[in-house]
Amino acid sequence: MILKTIIVEDEANSREILRNYIAKYSDGVQLMGEAPNITEGLDLIQKHKPDLVFLDVEMPFGNAFDLLDKVPDRTFETVFVTAYNQYAMDALNNHAAYYLMKPINIDELIKAVNYVKEIKEKENALEGQVLKARSIKTEGKITLPQQDGFQVLDVGDIYFCKADDNYTEIYLEDKRIVVSKTLKYFEDALTEYAFARIHKSYLVNVGEVVKYKRGKGGSVVLSNGKELSVSASKKARLLSYFQ
Repeated sequence: MILKTIIVEDEANSREILRNYIAKYSDGVQLMGEAPNITEGLDLIQKHKPDLVFLDVEMPFGNAFDLLDKVPDRTFETVFVTAYNQYAMDALNNHAAYYLMKPINIDELIKAVNYVKEIKEKENALEGQVLKARSIKTEGKITLPQQDGFQVLDVGDIYFCKADDNYTEIYLEDKRIVVSKTLKYFEDALTEYAFARIHKSYLVNVGEVVKYKRGKGGSVVLSNGKELSVSASKKARLLSYFQ
């Protein structure tokens, strides 16, 4: 697969280094253009409809997040490139597929490109299809601690789990159960079943996913009609469940 790619970076030297690294170490990447600021970057995005954007965080007259806010329905994946690690959480919240620190590590660049390629290949293969999960295990029971004891629940009855600080909301077909355990606890407890962590806030029963939508990070629609956001960093894991 060929990834149509653009670079948005205000420093000419940094653009040159990244351009050379991509040409030398990243197969299947077609560089469509480069921009030194968010205005020209937005023009390139609208013109070329890229699959991948390498995006510096700090630039004159605006930053990476200002650019992304101007493309609310984006279908490209974003790899942030910055010298400032304090932007890591903002990058994740803006559905970045990868986060590269300057000076760029070649191995990390290769991983970033391969990760985006994996996502795009799977998205293209699934586009327009009715999602059918591969053979998965959903039969089993889980024990939910309660103030007055515990409740036993069939794993297959769970649609999704949602984080609420140190609590987790468990959504069934017709009710919600709040448990004083973290989402990580349930991610570990359900690891042998087909439950995928698709976001920092969501753990879903893959067997209930009926549709995947492209977008910022993407989203899934469950059989009960509920739509949940998917973090870019979690896409590959989710999409790997589908044929």
